[in-house]
Formats: sequence, C-alpha cells, structure tokens
Amino acid sequence: MLTIDIALSFFGIALLLALAPGPDNLFVLMQSAMWGRTSGMLVVLGLCTGLIGHTVAVAVGLAALFAASEAAFTVLKLLGAAYLVYLAWGALRTRGHLASHRKIPRLSNGTLYRRGIIMNLTNPKVSLFFLAFLPQFTSPARGSVALQTLQLGALFILAALIVFGCIAFFSGAFGDHIQNSARAQRVLNRFAAVVFIGLALKLVLSSR
Repeated sequence: MLTIDIALSFFGIALLLALAPGPDNLFVLMQSAMWGRTSGMLVVLGLCTGLIGHTVAVAVGLAALFAASEAAFTVLKLLGAAYLVYLAWGALRTRGHLASHRKIPRLSNGTLYRRGIIMNLTNPKVSLFFLAFLPQFTSPARGSVALQTLQLGALFILAALIVFGCIAFFSGAFGDHIQNSARAQRVLNRFAAVVFIGLALKLVLSSR
C-alpha cells in the first residue's frame, strides 16, 4: 500500500505533468472548442478511461512489450497517427452551421467518449511513460507492487481528470460562443485539422 507522503508527492507531480503541454491537452482543447464544454468533458472521460488501460498494462507487464519490441511500438504509433489523420480529414470536411440552423448534429456522446479512449490507447508513449514513471514510487517492502501501481495509476487519472476537466470547461465556453458563427467554426475546424496532423507527425516521428 502507498503511504500518505508518497501518495501526496506523486499526486502533486502528476498534476504538474498533466499541466505540461502535450497531445492530450491539445486534443481536449480542440474538441472542447469545436463542440462545447459538455463534449469536451466526454473526451476527457475517454482519455481517463484510456489511462486505466495503460495502468493495467504496466501492472501486468504488458507495457514492457512496447519497450522491448520495436515492431509492436511502431504498429501502435502508426495506428494512432492514422486515427489523428482521420480526425483531421473529418474536421476539414465539416462545414460551419449556426447553432439555430444546424443541419449536422453534434457528435454523439459515445463517439466523443470513444475518441478520447482511442486517442489515449493508441499512443504507446503513454505506456512507456507509465512504465518508467510509476515503478519509481513503488516498493516490494510495502506489499504488492501491482496493487501499488494500480493505486498510482488511479491518482494520475484523478490529476488528469482535474486538469483536463478545467481545460474542457474554459475552452468549451469559447466553443459554445463560436457556435453562433459559421465562419468562426470553419476557421476553427481548419486549425483543428492542422493540430491533428501535427500530432500525427509527432507521433510517427517519435522513438522509444
């Protein structure tokens, strides 16, 4: 079991890491700005669900596969990049519609939630980060290392939920405002496409 001191110190570091600019932050920012704060929160919940997968992977040793296998790492990052390109293409194809005359409905809750999950799970860098970061706060002397890993993962997810939730809330307010401007929507969609393509390139060029 984790001690209070270790849990608090880890949680503080996790908050700082969640605040650092990265793909997940940008993803939440763009999705919230495009679809509103409620939609942004659904993406946040999806991202946090993906973090559960990475935590379990580290606890059972699956993440070590991506650290040891160049092929597994490459396949997963290419899948993630392909999904980001798909999102970019979707953003480019979306036309602006005034909120009171929309012909294209808001993405469904399930779609937004799944976007967050897929975005997170297809990024092997998260698994490798967890594999390198979480074990530093575990010790066999305190009992099951797997249980401590799960506890640390839960604390990291809580930190991400707080930080990403704030990003979704404030950028979502901007998103709610621009829904009344078709031109602003078109500009934002094009900007989102550029961001998604940039994230895809960064992921493709990343190394272990």
